[in-house]
Amino acid sequence: MFKSLNKLFTKAVYAPIIIAQGRYVKKVTPKLPEAAGERSGKTGEGQKIRLLIVGDSAAAGVGVDNQAQALTGNLVSALADSYQVEWQLLAKSGHTTLDSLQMISEQPKQTFDIIVTSLGVNDVTGTLPAATWLTQQQNLITLLRKQFSCQQILITQVPPMGQFSALPQPLRRYLGARAAQFNRKLATLIESQSDCHLINFNTELNAKDMAKDGFHPGPIIYQHWAEIVAEKIKSQHNYK
Repeated sequence: MFKSLNKLFTKAVYAPIIIAQGRYVKKVTPKLPEAAGERSGKTGEGQKIRLLIVGDSAAAGVGVDNQAQALTGNLVSALADSYQVEWQLLAKSGHTTLDSLQMISEQPKQTFDIIVTSLGVNDVTGTLPAATWLTQQQNLITLLRKQFSCQQILITQVPPMGQFSALPQPLRRYLGARAAQFNRKLATLIESQSDCHLINFNTELNAKDMAKDGFHPGPIIYQHWAEIVAEKIKSQHNYK
């Protein structure tokens, strides 16, 4: 009981500070553009795999100049040595899970073997309860299966926002805790779904490897992310 009361008191004390800091960060953080470059293509030789990347500003490559330096370019490059990759990117800065649900519902039905998602940061920075986000994530998984007949869905966890250099304390600590809460629930959600796998960075973010806004990945982080995803794809028996 006393522990719960202490948490409520702490939230009440810090809430005005967190709100004020959130508004300040939004005002002063540089607005970086999405990476330039193609958003679909075909490259490589070997077994054909059809790849779709869905998500927010990180999926769209904010923080680097060109898609070749972003998740999509690095991932396609990592796969092209072994596979013929037919790929497409559906991502937009600011997108929440709900926004991506809407975007996907408007796409024509197609077939993709592998889908990679990057969502959650914009849900964490809002007021969305974790339980609601989890329902939206399940709705997203269901829609991806229905719309794209996919065999494998790789869901990137929410990044460790408690390490984002653009965020001051206590806002950084608060968003880091929310991101961790979202990730715990996400891990539980996908445990029982054999076609879904969690992409876990499992690393500390180095401030010098972040984009200049202190909020998005830089080239090194994008490359590391792509390597993790590529290894997961290659480890699945259907893609050996």
